[in-house]
Amino acid sequence: MKFYRRSSPAPRFQAMSEMSAMTSSVHTGAREEAMQMLSCPRNDRFVVSRRRTGFGDCLWSLAAAWRFAKQTGRTLAIDWRGSCYLDEPFTNAFPVFFEPVQDIAGVRVICDDEINQCSFPGPFFPAWWNNPSIDCVYRTDEQIFRERDELDQLFQSRKDSDANTVVCDACLMWRCDQEAEREIFRSIKPRPEIQARIDVIYQEHFEPYSVIGIHVRHGNGEDIMGHAPYWADPERALRQVCNAIDKARVLPHAKPVRAFLCTDSALVLEKVSTIFPDVFTIPKRFQAPQAGPLHNAALGAEGGFSALIDMYLLARCNTVIRFPPTSAFTRYARLFAPRVIEFDLNDPSRLILIEESPQELVAL
Repeated sequence: MKFYRRSSPAPRFQAMSEMSAMTSSVHTGAREEAMQMLSCPRNDRFVVSRRRTGFGDCLWSLAAAWRFAKQTGRTLAIDWRGSCYLDEPFTNAFPVFFEPVQDIAGVRVICDDEINQCSFPGPFFPAWWNNPSIDCVYRTDEQIFRERDELDQLFQSRKDSDANTVVCDACLMWRCDQEAEREIFRSIKPRPEIQARIDVIYQEHFEPYSVIGIHVRHGNGEDIMGHAPYWADPERALRQVCNAIDKARVLPHAKPVRAFLCTDSALVLEKVSTIFPDVFTIPKRFQAPQAGPLHNAALGAEGGFSALIDMYLLARCNTVIRFPPTSAFTRYARLFAPRVIEFDLNDPSRLILIEESPQELVAL
């Protein structure tokens, strides 16, 4: 396996279909119930960030919605009802997992269960949201992708919409600059009880070491869409991950090295642990083999807590290995970890090393 060195920024990965394509349904009948919006002045304007997917997608899409709200002077509403981490469809998942915020860098924010009493003013963009309520009960995947493209065009134009409410209910990864992403990750904090668990683990298992964080997004039987090319040959994929760990270990480190593994697959954990017996993980409840991802409401809120602990600890590692790099779960680590190892999109056997300080390309 070849190993290359490159300085930031990393290239924009071309194209990714939705990380978790989903169909959405309205909870009850009328338009006011469909959008469940806020009793605010009718001349106020809004951007609504609606996601029910994994935290990586939710936060990255939120960054794109926040950027547009900032540019256009709108209020940002974070609506994560129907979250894949909860089995309570009317509960906004955001305040379950994150500290409530009222403002992000000058943008007014609504993010708690008050959203259930809200009524956002029309007209709406994308235009689909102006349909009679009977037509809004079900959105096909094609409609979701169409809205994603319409929102992308609006954001790229850097112009405002005539609509009073812009609804961002699609995967909006790559639809904003890195500064917008960084602003969201700086402004959004896990709830204190989650942060306390992160801090305890960090002090005991991370602080005395140079930690190599390894994220392996397997899918465990779900449709992994844009990640699929990396798993065309599962045995080869695991060899590539293990080779990357070997490469990371021989890089310069200031402290004794530890390896920390985050994965959604018990099989991956078993295989990697067999080759690297000293690798450590945060205990979590896995789904049965081929039963689907960890972001599943059947696991309850604890599944979301475990995901956030892994996500935030990965960002505090000295070196992070991302397999595949198309996974939004490691986007936080990609932006804040000092050293990142990724697998080339066009040639997964090719490793790319990204460091804070500029380096020349070097084949190892």
